[in-house]
Amino acid sequence: MPKTGNEAAATVPEASSSAPVPEAPAPAVSVLGQNQYGKAEVRVVRVVREGEVHHLRDLNVSIALSGALDDVHLTGSNANCLPTDTMKNTVYVFAKEHGIASPEDFATRLARHFVTTQPSIHRARVRAEEYAWDRLTDPAEGPAHSFARRGGEIRLAEAAYEDGRWQVISGLKGLTVLNTTDSEFHGFARDPYTTLPETHDRILATEVSGRWRHTWTEDTGTAPDWDTSYRETRAHLLAAFAGTYSLSLQQTMHRMGSRIIEHRPEIAEVRFSLPNKHHFLVDLTPFGLGNDDEVYYAADRPYGLIEATILRAGHEARIPLDHSNL
Repeated sequence: MPKTGNEAAATVPEASSSAPVPEAPAPAVSVLGQNQYGKAEVRVVRVVREGEVHHLRDLNVSIALSGALDDVHLTGSNANCLPTDTMKNTVYVFAKEHGIASPEDFATRLARHFVTTQPSIHRARVRAEEYAWDRLTDPAEGPAHSFARRGGEIRLAEAAYEDGRWQVISGLKGLTVLNTTDSEFHGFARDPYTTLPETHDRILATEVSGRWRHTWTEDTGTAPDWDTSYRETRAHLLAAFAGTYSLSLQQTMHRMGSRIIEHRPEIAEVRFSLPNKHHFLVDLTPFGLGNDDEVYYAADRPYGLIEATILRAGHEARIPLDHSNL
């Protein structure tokens, strides 16, 4: 005879206290961190023809974008991923439509464009290296369309745009400078492994790699005349190197940065990385000759590497210590 509902319920076995409890999901082993992507080293040369007088700007442009890009890493969805080939094309189109007034101007235009036209992009950083060309002919004397590439020194510019805020950094690298005198190095710390002799007259040489951060944002008004700012900053850097009686490369470097801060109000921060290009006197005694600070050999490695940041009072350091790609 079938059991009634109450009888059936009474015969249902109670849940065992030893029944397995579902396990909580295991914590993720990996988490996506900082990420960015872009197009690196887009070479663009812009020629402006004013009759028989031509003008040349030669840039190497690198773009890095970041924002709402998790899906392209985690699921493979490219819905928010602007192709890097598009970034390359944008460089060329902007060079045509806007010209290249300066590396800083070109970089800021590009950075704003990517953030304001792509909803998924929240931050854009554009770096530009400029290769200098010197005229071979005087425009006052006729056609001026011949140039020679200047070796070594490269002008640098970087513009970063995020949440309506700017950070513009200018600079240079590959600028080699040398003083044949007015440099000493003595009174330094010693330990059992110190063999370096003290010197009261030496060659001081370095290859300047420098960056300087501007105070300008769109809220502070019109952007600086970038070319004038670069030219004057470089001139103060060189004047300080030439005019400082040096007791160490650190002292000279500090004076270079301080002079820039003192004379260029648009600059809040300067960072230098200066390798000491050592010059050693050659021992000519095996040949029966003296060497009264006349003949040296230039050692390319190893070398001392001196780095420092010089700030305008009241400002914080924002230039990365190693200025890496992050």
